[in-house]
Amino acid sequence: MPFLPAQPAPPHFIHRLLNVPADACCAPETTPFLAAPAPAPRRAKLAELDSNLHCSVIGTCLTTGELRKLVPRHAAQLDRKTASDLDIHHTAVELSMQGEAAAKELHKALDTRHALAIKRFKPADQEGLAQLWADALAQGDVPGAYWALLTHPLCSHALRRQAFGDVHMLSHLVGASNRADLRRLNALEEECARLREQNAALQTRAQEQAAQHQQAVEVVSQQAMELTRLRERHAGLAHASAADQLAQLRDLIAARDEQLAQHSARSADLAARLAASDAAAELTRNAARQLGADAEQARVEVQALEQALLQTLDNDDDSATLPSLHGRRVMYVGGRPQSNQLLARLVAAAGGELLTHDGGIEDRKGMLASLLPRADMVVFPVDCISHNAMHVTRQLAARAGIPCHPVRNAGIASFVELMQREVTQLQRA
Repeated sequence: MPFLPAQPAPPHFIHRLLNVPADACCAPETTPFLAAPAPAPRRAKLAELDSNLHCSVIGTCLTTGELRKLVPRHAAQLDRKTASDLDIHHTAVELSMQGEAAAKELHKALDTRHALAIKRFKPADQEGLAQLWADALAQGDVPGAYWALLTHPLCSHALRRQAFGDVHMLSHLVGASNRADLRRLNALEEECARLREQNAALQTRAQEQAAQHQQAVEVVSQQAMELTRLRERHAGLAHASAADQLAQLRDLIAARDEQLAQHSARSADLAARLAASDAAAELTRNAARQLGADAEQARVEVQALEQALLQTLDNDDDSATLPSLHGRRVMYVGGRPQSNQLLARLVAAAGGELLTHDGGIEDRKGMLASLLPRADMVVFPVDCISHNAMHVTRQLAARAGIPCHPVRNAGIASFVELMQREVTQLQRA
């Protein structure tokens, strides 16, 4: 909606005055800058400014949110929610040039928003005004400085023209490079307005809660006063029977102390029982896990032994029931003599040799150090060997670089399962 000019004027006068080419996007059909009047003893009103300046003042010094709240109150044809920003701007420019109540309200809004800048510009002379304007441009603080400069009593015609030109070019630069920033700014302004409304609602709610709290305090105070009066009223009667009540209280406390001691002892006993029960349950779980592992290992060993027996039954001759050892020597430490003899026959049938040592029961421990380096593999049953012999066997095997394998027990099934597993892995490797 184009705004009406305050006075008729030749087109594009501003561009001839600023010595720049005409631009259709910013060439208002308004009057040229008038000659600068004599310094007035007061600041200029918005409606008193040259009509060429109103568009830049409204567009630069007031936000779209502020205009959207203010302008529709004086323009019934505009809808606050559906009107475009351009319609709001054009209407605000028209109202600012009419000099009526709307222009006064716009002027007041500008003074309120830029009060600090007006105060900063107020004591300056013409040279100081030019320097303050240059500083504002350098710092990017244009809106407040622009309004304070244009309405200052000592602002010259040349300085107004310079400021108008600076804002004009700045609007082009900002429009070209910061459109996204303007959109974000509008969004932030709307968010700010929404937060202000929320803050007002929260303040109202806080006031209501404060009033409710005050009412609650008053009620409690009245109840406390009533309780005090009741205590004073019954003080005389209570004093007479204070000794009897004290004795009764002491008896009651003693009885309660005795009950508390009994409950404490019972609680300590229950806690001890619970701890013992937890410990027993943990031992039971550990034993169950160990039994499960032993059962699984026994199942594997029995399966290996059954497989070995089936192989033996399938062979017509007394051939090996173990994988072929190809001359490997197996050192067996510990175990039982009868089982060891059968193990020696199984190993021999598989093409190997079993070297045995009882772990120091009858055989000298020194023989273990001399026999072990001859072996390719060391095996010992954990249930039929002393801890000392087990430790010495591990050390000697590690020192000689010979694989050392513990088995679950001294039975034949454990040895057969180990040999099938380890020899098969060696053959695959």
